[in-house]
Amino acid sequence: MRSNARTRMFPPRRHVHRSLAVGLTAVLATGLLASCSSDDDGEGGGGGDEQITLNVGLFGSIQFEAAELYAEYEELHPNINIEQTSVQENQDYITQLRNRLTQNSGLADIQAIEVGNIAEMAGDLSPRWIDFNEYDVDLSHFQEWKVAQATDPEGRVIGLGYDIGPMAICYRTDLFEEAGLPTDREELAELWDGSWENYLDVGDDFLAGTSSDAAFVDSAGSVFNAVVYGYDERFYNDAGELVYEESQAVQDAWDISVRAANTEGMTARLDQFTQDWDRAFANGDFATIACPAWMLSYIEEKAGPEGAGTWDVAAAPQASNWGGAFVGVPASAEHVDEAVELAAWLTAPEQQVKLFTRTNVFPSSAEAAADSEVVSVTSEYFNGAPTGQIFSDAAGEIPAAVIGPRDQTIQEGLTDGLVQIEQQGVSPDEAWDNTMSQLENALAE
Repeated sequence: MRSNARTRMFPPRRHVHRSLAVGLTAVLATGLLASCSSDDDGEGGGGGDEQITLNVGLFGSIQFEAAELYAEYEELHPNINIEQTSVQENQDYITQLRNRLTQNSGLADIQAIEVGNIAEMAGDLSPRWIDFNEYDVDLSHFQEWKVAQATDPEGRVIGLGYDIGPMAICYRTDLFEEAGLPTDREELAELWDGSWENYLDVGDDFLAGTSSDAAFVDSAGSVFNAVVYGYDERFYNDAGELVYEESQAVQDAWDISVRAANTEGMTARLDQFTQDWDRAFANGDFATIACPAWMLSYIEEKAGPEGAGTWDVAAAPQASNWGGAFVGVPASAEHVDEAVELAAWLTAPEQQVKLFTRTNVFPSSAEAAADSEVVSVTSEYFNGAPTGQIFSDAAGEIPAAVIGPRDQTIQEGLTDGLVQIEQQGVSPDEAWDNTMSQLENALAE
């Protein structure tokens, strides 16, 4: 299934809640653009004799290299050499990227942009990026809301999406069996279908039945992310105003996550993407985790060969999207034409199909998501789960969301507030007040 709803963004710069100015409207580029001259015959901007090195700057573990896409492109374009650099933490990466864009120096030919930062990049920093509309890049195959996220108020498209993060539930079959719960993925999906409260109800049953020390879920923060990213309006409204204090999405996600944090044994009280969290996958410290498609490879790496067949995947209680990224070409790139050609090729439907079948990176291309090769994917590691079908179904239900320039700051602040409850014993009311105060200060910077 596909979502035809457009991402709702907001109008040009104006005064908003807390006197913050957020100048961002997303307008989809009109018309169908001709396909980029990056055909598999190797002809086009990179097909000359001049030897060129294209530098690609990424964050985290973006999988272009692991999917062997660089090697394939270099074979098609013998004069092109691709060199990749990666900063592990996006927080460090985006700080570096902001500084280099402001200074207009030190930039790679292609730079990745996390979805939480795309509104900022399509705002005041938009002139620092090339407009893909001007290079005959085919945008028609992408999810419409994905294109809208990277579109600035003047209609310039500054990023090409290469993935989205439709959500599922990854779970340990051995721990469920030990607790006397069903292990069949379809039966479990029915038990928690319809709400994340139902998911925690299954957690109560797990805690009542287990004799192990395993928690039901890794952290309250992961529950928060799973819930909040299922709403179309979260931290900003259509007018570009900050609404996280009154947002139904935030209130629902906070209340459900507080329930998890305050239930003894429900969470393993872990900080995600830390060494303790990594080790917990292999140690069986928790039985479930809300897992976007890209997390499957992470779990497989951290749980190791011993975890094969003990993990499975079921549909999530409600559709949501956590994550997703873009690639853009800075206007000051050394090889703009060749970089545009590579960026368009990496995000073309054919390559997005390869990314998912090889590395679990789910396509932001609607055409690729509907491809039979994607839909038919199963995972041997995850007990033969039909991951292609599960994530394709989830992707078709993802709501088009309002994205604001400080989304990432707000999301991190709210999950940090839950840590106060989960790990420090702070009351929910006090943690909320602390979080609101800290966010006000952070957003004023």
